[in-house]
Amino acid sequence: MNQEREIYTVSEFTRAIKFVLEEDFPDVWVEGEISNFRVPNSGHAYFTLKDKNSQLKVVLFKLNKRLLKFEPEDGLHLIVRGRISVYEPRGEYQLIADYMEPKGIGALQLAFEQLKEKLFKEGLFDEAHKIPIPQFPQKIAIVTSPTGAAIRDMLRIIDRRFSNVHIIIYSVKVQGEGASVEIARAIKELNELSHGKLVKHGEPAEPIDVMIVGRGGGSIEDLWAFNEEVVARAIYDSKIPVISAVGHEIDYTIADFVADLRAPTPSAAAELVVRDRKEVVQNIIGLEKRLINSIQNMVDILRSGLTGLQERRVLKSPLDKIYELQQKIDDIGLRVRRSPLLIYKKFTEKTFHLSRSLFILNPMIKIERSKEILSELSKGLATTIDHRMEIFDKRLKGVLGKLDALSPLAVMERGYSICRRLPDLKIIKDESEVEKGGHVNVRLHRGELICQIEEQKP
Repeated sequence: MNQEREIYTVSEFTRAIKFVLEEDFPDVWVEGEISNFRVPNSGHAYFTLKDKNSQLKVVLFKLNKRLLKFEPEDGLHLIVRGRISVYEPRGEYQLIADYMEPKGIGALQLAFEQLKEKLFKEGLFDEAHKIPIPQFPQKIAIVTSPTGAAIRDMLRIIDRRFSNVHIIIYSVKVQGEGASVEIARAIKELNELSHGKLVKHGEPAEPIDVMIVGRGGGSIEDLWAFNEEVVARAIYDSKIPVISAVGHEIDYTIADFVADLRAPTPSAAAELVVRDRKEVVQNIIGLEKRLINSIQNMVDILRSGLTGLQERRVLKSPLDKIYELQQKIDDIGLRVRRSPLLIYKKFTEKTFHLSRSLFILNPMIKIERSKEILSELSKGLATTIDHRMEIFDKRLKGVLGKLDALSPLAVMERGYSICRRLPDLKIIKDESEVEKGGHVNVRLHRGELICQIEEQKP
């Protein structure tokens, strides 16, 4: 007996699987490595979670992504909590992520390292950007919580070390949601107040010399506001030098790396920002003593110089110098009177030497000498030409004699002739080269003959 078959449409079957999976896996934890991480314009994140044998598609919606303290990226090993769902249009099952944390390292620690590397590459930690802390600040701004122990310690230490310093306390949250925004806004507003762009509660627009930003100790979660990018960039943009004083000596935050100076604790920041009045007074006393000693040494040197001047002969007998100068004037007058004769004598001697040189260098004498040399050269050239012509004439006659002896015309003069075949004028050396009845040209010593062959003899 045939049973009736139950047939599903694709949509019905996919929906049934979706129902089963979502019912059986409403809250699961999955571990794996991120690959193909992407964030389209919607702001949702899509990636694949994989191990060495399998892979699982994951969706992290924008709202949950904003709650993450770190930035997911390919290759990161994660533990993900979420629920299984089926995306019906493609018939694919996927994990809808509600929460993620790095495997083996806390999310906050990873976020700290990621932001630290990012800001380092951008140059926010460069020493060249840091502003020196003034030695004697007159106006100090403190950005912190007004109720914590840190502010009480700082005020107590500053008052003990230098009580007449003007202090502005900017009250902010130092932990929890919104704390980083408040801290960044405080840094910005204090800069505007210092440069006359903002007057708050009647506060005069006097320059702020230095700013302390910080809080007391706590866990990494408690200190996290000072690891936010918005605070780091506010410190970097500050025209007022910033001292970061966050937590205990072992605690490091992003604010510490960006600030112009890091203090290990808020109390240490108070000691760094103002010098001890007693120490300053002692330094002033020391400088005063050094100044007095320097002035005394200078007076002694000047007194010694004055004594030396008083002992000089010119000051004891000033007329001696006048007499000496008068004697020099007399000597100069005598030399002046004698100088015309000396000048005339030197002029006469110089004229004689010049006349002698002019005679030696007379161009007519040089021309006559050149003519004599030219005449002698012309005679030598003519003799050489005649001798060379005689030699060439003898050589030419010898060559002509040899040519005449070897010339075929000389042979023909002795009765020989040259016989050439007509019409190609080829010289005939054998009787077989012509035919009976043919014509030949016979060249004699004088004239030529045109002959016809009547008989041939070998």
